[in-house]
Amino acid sequence: MMNRTKRALFFILVGLFAFNVNAKPLSKGKPISPVLFGLFFEDINYSADGGLYAELVQNRSFEYNPTERREWHPLSYWEYISPGYSYGRISVETKEPIHPNNPHYIVLDIEFVGHYEQFEGEAGVGLKNAGFDGMVVQEGEKYNLSLFARQLSEAPVEMLISLQNRKGEVLAESSVSTSSYEWEKYSTTLTASASCDTALLVVLAKNEGKLALDMISLFPEKTFKNRPNGLRADLAKMLADMQPKFIRFPGGCLVHGDGLGNMYRWKNTIGPLEQRKGQRNIWGYHQTAGLGYFEYFQFCEDIGAKPLPVLPAAVSCQNSGGTWRIGGTGQKALPMDEMPEYIQEVLDLVEWANGPSTSEWGAKRAAAGHPEPFNLEYIGIGNEDKMTPEFEERFTMIYNAMKEKHPEVTIIGTVGPFHSGTDFDKGWELADDLKIPVVDEHYYTDPNWFLSNQYRYDRYDRNASKVYLGEYASWGNKLWNAIAEAAYLTSLERNGDVVIMASYAPLLAKKGFTQWRTDMIFFDNVNIVPSPNYYVQKMFMNNQGDLYFDNVIQKDKNDSTLAASCVMDSKTGDVILKMVNASKEIKSFTVDLSRFGINKAKAELTLLQGDAEAENTFFDSETLVPEKVAFNVDEKFVYPAFKMSLTVIRINTKK
Repeated sequence: MMNRTKRALFFILVGLFAFNVNAKPLSKGKPISPVLFGLFFEDINYSADGGLYAELVQNRSFEYNPTERREWHPLSYWEYISPGYSYGRISVETKEPIHPNNPHYIVLDIEFVGHYEQFEGEAGVGLKNAGFDGMVVQEGEKYNLSLFARQLSEAPVEMLISLQNRKGEVLAESSVSTSSYEWEKYSTTLTASASCDTALLVVLAKNEGKLALDMISLFPEKTFKNRPNGLRADLAKMLADMQPKFIRFPGGCLVHGDGLGNMYRWKNTIGPLEQRKGQRNIWGYHQTAGLGYFEYFQFCEDIGAKPLPVLPAAVSCQNSGGTWRIGGTGQKALPMDEMPEYIQEVLDLVEWANGPSTSEWGAKRAAAGHPEPFNLEYIGIGNEDKMTPEFEERFTMIYNAMKEKHPEVTIIGTVGPFHSGTDFDKGWELADDLKIPVVDEHYYTDPNWFLSNQYRYDRYDRNASKVYLGEYASWGNKLWNAIAEAAYLTSLERNGDVVIMASYAPLLAKKGFTQWRTDMIFFDNVNIVPSPNYYVQKMFMNNQGDLYFDNVIQKDKNDSTLAASCVMDSKTGDVILKMVNASKEIKSFTVDLSRFGINKAKAELTLLQGDAEAENTFFDSETLVPEKVAFNVDEKFVYPAFKMSLTVIRINTKK
C-alpha cells in the first residue's frame, strides 16, 4: 500500500512531467469484446459445499461414502447422542427413501428417555453435526432449519432443535413434532442469542418412538440477496464487487468427470433439493448439487453477468482414474447408441434456460421460481479434452445438432489443456473445419511466460474462430505473479477483437482444503483473503471498455516488463488507461489524450504496488490492497510508474 510520503512524491513527479496542448477531435477506436473479463467457478478446494454454497450442515442427506474418501460413510460428520439416562438405536436405511436420487436416510429408534439426578440438560436420543469445521452463527441473526421426517411409531415424536457451542451451551432452540407416516418436510427458525464460530447443530428426539430422518439442513437467513438455498453472503459479494461480465460454470475437470458415470449432468442439479443427485466430486469429495444450475443462473442474473454453462462433450476426463500420473488417457466415450439421448439433454438445457414457461423444460424453470427466460447466449461443449477420434466424433454430433436447433446460441469449443502441443493443434484444426465460433484455450504457466508472450494474440487470424481464454494463471499468488498477469491482460484488451472472453482460475480455495497451487480468493468459515491476483482481476473487470485505442500510451517497446492499454467505455464515455510496470525500478509511460479532446480532466487513479515477493495471508490479508485517489490529467503527461505496479486511471470525459 502506498504510504503518504510515496504518494506525495508520486504526485510531485506527475506534476513535473504534465503539460498542456490544444485539443484535437476524437478518433474512432477499435471495437473489442464488451464481455471480455469474467469469472470461472469450479467446485475445487471445497469452493461450493462448505464454501460459496451457504448450507451449514455437512452430509445433510447421509450420502457420503467410501468412494469419495475411504474413511467416509453415510454417518460421517454426524455424532449419535443420547444425553441423560436415555438410550436407543440408529441405523442407515435405503427402503422407501424420499427419492431414488437420495437413497440413504437414518432411522432413530428411541427406546427410553430419562434423567439421572445430576443431569441438568435436555435428555433424549438424536444427532449432532459440526458442519464444515464448525458452524458460524452471529448474535441476533436467524437460521432456517428444515428436515424431512417420517413417523415410524404410533405416537408422534417431538424433536428439540438447537444450536450449541462446544461447551454444550444453548445458543438457539426450537422444536418440531412429526405428524405423518409419510415423508414430510418440517421447518423452523433459530435465532442466535450469542455469536460462535464453532457452533453445532443438535437434533434431539424427546420421547419414545421411532422415526426416519433425511435432508437435515440449516441456512443463514441472510444469504446473498436473501435467496433461499442461497450463497454465503460475504463470499458472493466479493465476486459481485468484481462486476464480471460472465460466469463460466460448473467447471473445469468437474464437467467431464472421473469416468462416464461421474460426468456432470445438469438435469440432476435442478428441482427440489431432495430430488437432486449428489455424487463424488472429481477432486475427491462430495458435491450435493445444492448449488446447481438454477442457482448458478440465478447468481449470474443477480450480479448482471452472462451465464456460460459448460457441458461434457460425451467423453470423460482424460485423467480419469488418476491416469494423469502416467500422462493419461483415461478418457471414455458414451456409446453411440446413447448419443441421441445425450444430444437431447444438451438441447433441453437451452429450452430450460430460454424456453417459455409453457414448454416442458421451461415449466421446470418456472416451477423453481423463474417464469421469465434466463436469456442464455453461450454454451461450452467440452473442457480441455484429449483430441481423440472419439471426442471429435461426439463433439461434432453435438455441435451440428446445436447449430441446427439453436443457431442463436454461441457454441464454445475446446482446444486442450495447454497453450501449445498436439491437442492444441488438433483442436484448432477441428475448429477450422467446423467453423466453431469460439474455442476455449487453457494454460497455467510461469509468470515470465506471460511477460514474454504479450504479443501472442496479435498474430492470430482475425477471420478464424474467436478465443475464450477460459482458464489461466501464473503459478503463484505473490504480487509478482499478479503483475505479470496484469501485463498479459493489457494484451487481451489490445486483442479484444480476437479474445472475446477471459477468466482466471481457480476462483476459490478453502483454508486447509486447497488442492491447487494458485487460486484467486482464499477463505475459511470466517475470513476472506483476496490474493493480489484478485485485485488485478477486479481492477480490470471494474474498468472494462468496448473500444480500444492504439498509441495513446507510449513505452519502451523493447522492455517486456512494461505493458499498457487504453480503452473506452462507450456507455459512460470514460477513457481508461492501464499501465503495468513489472520491473524492480520506476519506469515512465508517456500519455497523449489529444485524440479524445481531453484537456485538464478529473480522473480516478487506482494503484496496486508493493514488493514482488509479498502476498496476502490469513495473518495479514491487507498487505497488498489497491489504493484509490482523485487525480487530474492534462492532455499530455508522463506517468512515472512505481516498480512492480498496476495503475488504472479512469477519466470522466463528461465532467
